Amino acid sequence: MNIPIATSTQPPLGLRQRLRRMDKALLVLLVLLAGVAVFDAEQSLVSAVFLAQNLWSLGPVLLLSVGLAAAIKASSAEALVARAFTGREGHAVLLASVAGALSPLCSCGVVPLIAGLLAGGVPLAPVMAFWLASPIMDPAMFVLTAGAISFEFALVKTVAAIAMGLLGGAAVMLYTRGQPLTDTLRDARRSRAPAGAAQWVATRAPLNWRFWRESARRAVFFDNVWTQLTKLGVLMAIAFVLESLMLAYVPAGAIAKLLGGDGLSAIPAAVALGVPAYLNGVAAVPLVGGLIAEGMNPAVGLAFMVAGGVTSIPAMLAVWALVKPRVFAGYLVLAVLGALAVGYAYAVWLMFWP
Repeated sequence: MNIPIATSTQPPLGLRQRLRRMDKALLVLLVLLAGVAVFDAEQSLVSAVFLAQNLWSLGPVLLLSVGLAAAIKASSAEALVARAFTGREGHAVLLASVAGALSPLCSCGVVPLIAGLLAGGVPLAPVMAFWLASPIMDPAMFVLTAGAISFEFALVKTVAAIAMGLLGGAAVMLYTRGQPLTDTLRDARRSRAPAGAAQWVATRAPLNWRFWRESARRAVFFDNVWTQLTKLGVLMAIAFVLESLMLAYVPAGAIAKLLGGDGLSAIPAAVALGVPAYLNGVAAVPLVGGLIAEGMNPAVGLAFMVAGGVTSIPAMLAVWALVKPRVFAGYLVLAVLGALAVGYAYAVWLMFWP
């Protein structure tokens, strides 16, 4: 299918105009890296290595999610994907919750996959379920938690991950009242595909899974791959640099003093502390295990680990730049309420079945 290509008659942009149009996320990343290099040169090297390692490990997930979303768009399958979940959202939410609890993705690592699912037309309810459940537990974390704390705590944390997913998915379904919500991502950058190609593929082109056979579809595919890779790559880079700084400058000892509480009254404080005092899952296990061994209520530790895993500041910044404000607000509210709910539920369980 040949699509007319419009030619541009606009004059080339000057340096000032290019700076104004420069991607804001990229500008934030450059300023962040420069600031770290100026104030702490040694930490800048540590952050650079941390960034490179995490981007390398995240690469396969990023490429897979971006490629899948681009293929769905290029083949005009977005409406088909959305219709596949109509009337089946409940089953999809359940499967997404279980899959999220078993996936090895952290709060930052899950962002590219979430972006790919939303860009591919998957409704928000099952995506939110996977989104909330995934950072809380994975098979390796289960083994580590069982060894450092207890098998019971690891099992409870796994159940909490599934419950968080179910709560989030059910809340989105209730909010949308059975109409799958798909308009969730922020406006994309200006398309690099030939003029008219993207509109034709999105609105008038028939379904064709062999998109590579048509020039217009190929252009839309590569345009989407480039746009999402550059956008998500920069967002993930910012998240990982911030994570490295928080791991370096937020002392675990101070967190332990603030977290040392007992009973139901300590659970809200643990949830509130879990967001700003971010520790990755591996670092949080020995900290919480030590506090539980000293007499802290395990429910307080669970609430802290769940809240910190789902709502880490680096991940929240990436999510804010990716989705629309109402989706971000829903994600944040559901994460906090879910952490409170699983904390209180575990506390009540311990009161009756210690």
